[in-house]
Amino acid sequence: MKLYCVQHDIVWENKSATIARVKSLLAAARPERGSLILLSEMFSTGFSLNVPGIREGTEREAEKFLSATARQWKAYVMGGVVTANKLGRGANQSVVFNPQGKEVARYTKMQPFAPGGEAKKYVAGRAPITFPLAGFTVAPFICYDLRFPEHFRVAAKKGAQLYTVISSWPEARIHHWVTLLQARAVENQAYVAGVNRIGTDPQLTYTGRSLIVGPGGEILADAGDAETVISAELDLRALKEYRKKLPFLADMR
Repeated sequence: MKLYCVQHDIVWENKSATIARVKSLLAAARPERGSLILLSEMFSTGFSLNVPGIREGTEREAEKFLSATARQWKAYVMGGVVTANKLGRGANQSVVFNPQGKEVARYTKMQPFAPGGEAKKYVAGRAPITFPLAGFTVAPFICYDLRFPEHFRVAAKKGAQLYTVISSWPEARIHHWVTLLQARAVENQAYVAGVNRIGTDPQLTYTGRSLIVGPGGEILADAGDAETVISAELDLRALKEYRKKLPFLADMR
């Protein structure tokens, strides 16, 4: 299966302007049919605590774009959106659409970033999820979740073979991002795809480093700090052979 990470700048809290940027990048990349396309956390607005200003309202602009993009490229598309409950608390979510434009999975971030105030504005998801995609079992996560390996282990016990981490990870700790993505791949013997944004928001600078990592921790693709689309071929048969040769997961307790 071919996997694409779209690393782009974001026009702060402006869905239509940011969506136009993403469309342009995808038009240049021309993703393959049946592939998986990843967009970052809160991909259309930037990481914001302004839940009323960025939530998916009745227009559901970001979700409609994800669905339409999946139909256009006949691919699976995953991206970060914000919804809100009746009390106005947000949910930071990763939502997935299939090539027919139908929603097939929705994950709510389990670890809102408390040091930055996210936990005061957003509810926490209850548990990891997995879903099937092109023969793989996929487990989606979001940004700060990456620092909590116990959640990834739960997904491993559910059969996860590919972890996706959509993020708004700042420049100041970008070396943590790279190391943790590789660690989650190594310890779970799985592919890990992390997609991060570039650019700035009112508080932080983001330098990308979107990565696709193999099950041995090898970096298959690295976006650096540019606005770009990276891709890699994920080999399910090779992954199964790797796990068979080194059956570390069988020793989980």
